Amino acid sequence: MRTTLLAAGLVLFLASQDAPEPAAVTVSAAVSLTDALSAIAKEYAAGTRGGVRFNFGASNVLARQIVQGAPVDLFISADAAQMEVVRGAGLIQEGTRVDLVGNQLAVVVPTDRPRTFTSIAQIGEPSFRRIAIGDPAAVPAGVYARQYLEKEGLWAALQPRIVPTGSVRAALAAVEAGAADAAIVYRTDARGALRATVAWVVPLDRGPRIVYPAAIVRGSRNAQAASRFLEFLRSATAERTFTRFGFTARPAG
Repeated sequence: MRTTLLAAGLVLFLASQDAPEPAAVTVSAAVSLTDALSAIAKEYAAGTRGGVRFNFGASNVLARQIVQGAPVDLFISADAAQMEVVRGAGLIQEGTRVDLVGNQLAVVVPTDRPRTFTSIAQIGEPSFRRIAIGDPAAVPAGVYARQYLEKEGLWAALQPRIVPTGSVRAALAAVEAGAADAAIVYRTDARGALRATVAWVVPLDRGPRIVYPAAIVRGSRNAQAASRFLEFLRSATAERTFTRFGFTARPAG
């Protein structure tokens, strides 16, 4: 019998309990990966490979937790910068870091005010008084959004309208709740929105290179289990699931 437990922000997927199981692996992962990783963990557990516990959150918060001693086996960040925070603290197991998947940015607007942009410059129109993004000083999605708007020459004009949030999902929620007129989020998050619609998808050749690095945390109590799960995340099975949820193929280089 398969059991799913939800408690204290953790999601636990367990394989069949008819036989002794390998130790569950604890994964701290960027919140934008929630839906895809939850689906992949079910596939993983179905093969009686062992359980997976997830702690989803903003990557900067997860990195800080790991540095402060949180018992984590595998870290999956939404950008290289937060992985570097953990590596700089000497907490990445050498030789385990890989670039897992990629993503794109998208602009979303409320469904009751749908728009389709022909240019990102349209986000500068007066009707967009509040534009939610992840905190550009810390949250990867916000950092990416600022980089993109700077590249397009829009950041200086839009900065007074920017509403920083604690995570990319919070930026999306601000639009869905009517607290923002638009948000810049990941394309994958926009796909699951109920009260927000996509106005613009940032072309891959114009937007920042969005990469999700993964690595086993040094001192992991379940390093072997973490290695098995990381290997599965790089398998063709997992890649198909990532693609189904809108992530781009594993970046080269």
